[in-house]
Parts: sequence; C-alpha cells; structure tokens
Amino acid sequence: MQALHNMKVLDVSQIMAGPYCTMVLADMGADVIKVEKLNGGDDSRQMGPYVNGESTCFSQINRNKKSISLNLKDERGREIFYQLAADADVIVENYRPGVTKSLSIDYDTIKAINPSIVYCSISGYGQTGPYSHKGGFDLVAQGMTGLMSMTGEPGRRPLKTGIAVYDIGAGITAVYSILAAHIHKMQTGEGQHVDIAITECGLPWFTWEAAAYFSEGTVPEPTGWRHRVSAPYQAVKASDGYLMLGCANQRTWERFCSDVLKTPSLMEDARFLTNFDRGQHVDELEAVLEAMMAERTVDEWLTLCDSAGVPAGPINNFAQALDDEHYLARGMVQEMEHPVIGKMKTIGFPSKFSRTPSEIRSSAPLFAQHTDEVLGDLGMSREQLDNLREEGCIK
Repeated sequence: MQALHNMKVLDVSQIMAGPYCTMVLADMGADVIKVEKLNGGDDSRQMGPYVNGESTCFSQINRNKKSISLNLKDERGREIFYQLAADADVIVENYRPGVTKSLSIDYDTIKAINPSIVYCSISGYGQTGPYSHKGGFDLVAQGMTGLMSMTGEPGRRPLKTGIAVYDIGAGITAVYSILAAHIHKMQTGEGQHVDIAITECGLPWFTWEAAAYFSEGTVPEPTGWRHRVSAPYQAVKASDGYLMLGCANQRTWERFCSDVLKTPSLMEDARFLTNFDRGQHVDELEAVLEAMMAERTVDEWLTLCDSAGVPAGPINNFAQALDDEHYLARGMVQEMEHPVIGKMKTIGFPSKFSRTPSEIRSSAPLFAQHTDEVLGDLGMSREQLDNLREEGCIK
C-alpha cells in the first residue's frame, strides 16, 4: 500500500505547476482524475517535442492519472463535476482568480457540496492582494522576486535560471500544503482553501540573502560562478574544463590546501586566512587556484578531492547527469510504457520511502481516455454517455 492510498484528487489544472503537484500526489498513491477542457485538453498537449503525435512534455508530468473531459461551461458538465467533487478529498486548480467563480466550481460552491474538501488554488499572484487579477508565469516570478537580479555575472544582462524553478516550486509548495491540510482534515474533519502564489513560493528560498538584507540592508547582486559568502565555493578551471569546488568551511579549506593541492602554505597567506578573508580576495584566490589546478584534469582533481573528503563535483550537462551511475543506482531515471509513444524514460522519485515507495502505475493518459470509465462509475449508462458526447458536454 502506498502512502496516499485512498486519497481522491480532482485535477483541474494544466501546463506545469498544478500538474506537477498532482503527479507527485499520484506517485505517492493518490487516485488522480484529470479534468480537461473539451477543446484539446491541457494546453501542454500542444507543446512539443512529439513522439507519434503525443506530447512528451505532457507525458512527463501527468503519469499515474486518469483523464476525462468536461465542458464546465455547460450545466450538465458542472453537475458531473459536482458529483465527482462530492466524493473527493482534494481539488487542485490553476485558473486566474475569478474564473472558477464564473464557472461555479469555486471553493465556496464546492464547500457547500463537500465541507471537508481541501481545495488548492495555484495562481500567479494569489487570490488576494493588488496583483491578484494579473496572470503570472515562471519567468515573471523570476524577475519580480529579485532572482534574476542575482543570477548571472556582475554588470551583465539579468539572467533567468535554466529551468522553471517557480512553476515546479509552486507545485512542490502545493504538495506539502495540501498534505498539511489533509492531516488537519483527518484530525478535525475540516476542509479548507489553500492559496498558492507562484510569485511567492520561492521567496523563502532566499534565506541567506534575507539574513544580510534584514540585518545590514545588503541587496544581493549577481556572483556568477561564485558563492556570495563562502570561498572557494565555486566553479574552478582545471586543464580540461571546470569543476565545482565546495570549501564551504575552514576545515574543508585546510584539507584542500594540505591534502589536495599539497600546498599548506596557502593556509598561512594573510589574504586567505579565514572564509571572510578569502571572500574579500576571491579574485586573487581564484587566480592562484586556477594556476595550480591547470596541471591536472577535472577527473584527477575530483579523485583527489574525494580522497581528502573535500566536497567537489563535475559540471555535467543534462545528458551526463542522467547517465551518472549514482542517479541510476538510486532510480532517478525510470522507464514506462506509453500506449502511443511506446517505451519512454522519465525522471524518478526524489523521496525514498522505506515502507510506502512511490511508483509508476500507469503512463500519462491519452486525452479523455477515462471519461467513460469514470462517468460509468457514477452510474451513467452508455446511452447517457452517447447523448452527452453528441451534445458537446463530454469528449
């Protein structure tokens, strides 16, 4: 039995943040029904690359779910949704604030049907506040929260991160918030509305930056390949490329000097005595280290660091990362069988449970694949389904 066995989730979200949240819940055993719009379903189904006409983007973050299609603008479609909601534990939606109310599937409406529902809304700016009416996206959040002002090199154009950190971050925030609300529901019987804003979910990640800003008024600036506090905690160049060196404290710095570089005199250099000193003279430090490290390859330095207990690692591209023996040994690359795509690989589960492991029970569903099955479980006959389909209420 999995951790979330018997949890019933209605997923009325699309693209990334909401679907990632519900995929994690599904991976942990929740029964997730994805409710898609009639005209093409989740918009990510129209995002390439494609294999045999199926979107691999959609397929990566919608495994372990069932797909139905409802016209929520139609009263009969809403009545079907209400029947599903009456028996659900969780609803996840990511419409712009106000849309669910116009569709009559908002929290207050559903709460009247199912008072114990945990209803999670994911939006750009949240359900309240002066910006709540705006649409919000990952890149907008990266700019608005200050992340882009810290990313890249000093004096250069602001840079985004390489991945959609705020979309995935909102999904992760929604997961733990839903689970907390679900635990409260188990203890009290009370449901509640969970309000997640994409533009807020990453702010708590800036803990070191907040420490400096709130205490000293220091506004963080881009530091490129370096850490803003510790040194050498950065990318350094060897003879054939770069590696990440993690001397984040005095002990690892001393090990690096004595056991890796075999140059203990560096520890006595007045510029490099303490972490603070090294941070103040990081340009000189980097020049000294890279002159010495040009004598060996990345792999040779990594072997030496490993032996000395100095944290260090390669700077992989994505293909190299997914081929790393450690990630493979820990199941971070999984394979599943898709009815159209065929065999496809996907990213595994970062949480390792000793008793209730996550698993892939099914690939991402085809569009509206489970409409008849799910509605049949509500007691609808074949004739009713045919009529609803003919009248444009379901797909």
